[in-house]
Amino acid sequence: MKRVMEMHETLAFFGAFNPPTVAHIRLAEFAMREAGAQNVLFVPSKSGYIRDSQQKDFAFQDEDRLAMLDKIAKTRPWMQKTDWEIRQESQPRTYHTLCALRDGGVSASLLMGSDKLKELENGWRFVPEICREFGIVCLARGEDNCRQTIQSSPFLQNLSPFIQVLETPDEFRGISSTAVRKLLLRKPVPEEELSRMVPEEILPLLIHAANKGGSL
Repeated sequence: MKRVMEMHETLAFFGAFNPPTVAHIRLAEFAMREAGAQNVLFVPSKSGYIRDSQQKDFAFQDEDRLAMLDKIAKTRPWMQKTDWEIRQESQPRTYHTLCALRDGGVSASLLMGSDKLKELENGWRFVPEICREFGIVCLARGEDNCRQTIQSSPFLQNLSPFIQVLETPDEFRGISSTAVRKLLLRKPVPEEELSRMVPEEILPLLIHAANKGGSL
């Protein structure tokens, strides 16, 4: 697998971050270091999209997820966030967001998990443009064999010079926003278990939200 042709100093990390977990943060930092980037830009999606299109069981409000990312970023100079997608009338395509960031002076490669790799051929639009104009850094998770996925798809094979695959540590397996939300629904909230899944900066906020019924 060839390295991304033209690596940008920023990795754009798209997602719900509903809420952010230690896996999000540590894997973002791992990817930045391994890919030779300087920072990671977190790009949270709209809460309406999370509820209606992704059909998540619960979605924190846009301002709450932005506030959590801000708190986490205060002690991490490499971590940035943008509310560009949240400010749009409807959820934009990833390519359009990357273009808007570039127009604003931030050229970024796309950081994504391997669970999205299989979706690129049939579930995404503007994939060749994303690859050739920005490049993709793919975090291989769990049992996903990214190289096999690419080799079995002529579409992805053709784009492989623009995709960099990183084998990620196993320590974050089982940590997800879904798992965190399930813990927040338990009464009383299992604080010790929760503390292993979310950054310490937002732990009090989440416990407070759980006790209030979802609002920070």
